Amino acid sequence: MIEIKENFSLKKYNTFSFDVKCSYFSTFSKVDELKELIIIHINNKYPLMVLGGGSNILFTTDFEGLIIQSIIKGVEIISETNEYVDVRVGSGENWDEFVGYCVQHDWSGIENLSLIPGFVGTCPIQNIGAYGVEVKDTITKVETIEIDSLNDFVFSNAECNFGYRDSIFKKELKGKHVITYVYFRLKKKSEFVLNYGNLNEELQKYNLINLKNIRQAVIDIRNSKLPKPEDFGNAGSFFKNPEVKAVKFDELKRNYPTIPSYPQGNSRVKVPAGWLIEQAGWKGKNIGNAGVHSKQALVLINLGNATGNEVLNLAKEIQNSVNQKFGIQLEMEVNVV
Repeated sequence: MIEIKENFSLKKYNTFSFDVKCSYFSTFSKVDELKELIIIHINNKYPLMVLGGGSNILFTTDFEGLIIQSIIKGVEIISETNEYVDVRVGSGENWDEFVGYCVQHDWSGIENLSLIPGFVGTCPIQNIGAYGVEVKDTITKVETIEIDSLNDFVFSNAECNFGYRDSIFKKELKGKHVITYVYFRLKKKSEFVLNYGNLNEELQKYNLINLKNIRQAVIDIRNSKLPKPEDFGNAGSFFKNPEVKAVKFDELKRNYPTIPSYPQGNSRVKVPAGWLIEQAGWKGKNIGNAGVHSKQALVLINLGNATGNEVLNLAKEIQNSVNQKFGIQLEMEVNVV
């Protein structure tokens, strides 16, 4: 049975810890409950927003409408061979707990994505990625409910139109579908991805390279760089790493010989946004109650009593500064409400 709460505080439901409210709030643990909430939204003409773990969102004001959140649980094995296992996972499962569950079962494919905050249901929207791995490489299909029709849909991997921190759910179908289950194919014979960032270096501390140690190495690296939301409210990486044309990168390389890069093929090169921000002089700086983390310039933080607009204004200042210095327009990774 669903319960709708009024004038609901979202302070504990967004990792920036902004003290904003929504008019109505409810959770759903079953597809039927979701459909019931959508009907309420339609009948009352409330604006509707689906909230995941609140780790990739920037509230700049109260939300005058209905916010719903999935608490659909469960990890179900659909099929299994000697080489792989297919699982169906509830959208309300905690992402990092699911990664830990896979590592415990010796299923590989997402161990590099350890400690990324959020829910399983939001991982396809953003196509989350870290340390050379993107979740699109393990997702086989996604179950949704279309808001306008209440019909069930199943999207294949190809139909999700995955891109770098992107998918069909973030563009063409934004606000039109609610994800209920995500299917993953995980490998029983591990194929490690270790050549990104300082992951290989961190693994030198271990006598054995296995899923458990890779997961722990990723966790240790992230903990050393990223502030915990309970210490400083944040949304993790605030900006996408930009991709530039090879010609543009060659120009940057001449002017900045130490610039890091990751060739992407198709004559394009990915450049770390954190490096650009740091070179522009923003690392450890703050404007009012919003700041740039002193250990990772890609992370914007709430220094205590910041508002969403303060963080947004800081982000815009950083974008302008980086654009003036490098001729690169940074794109925000977080969703602004």
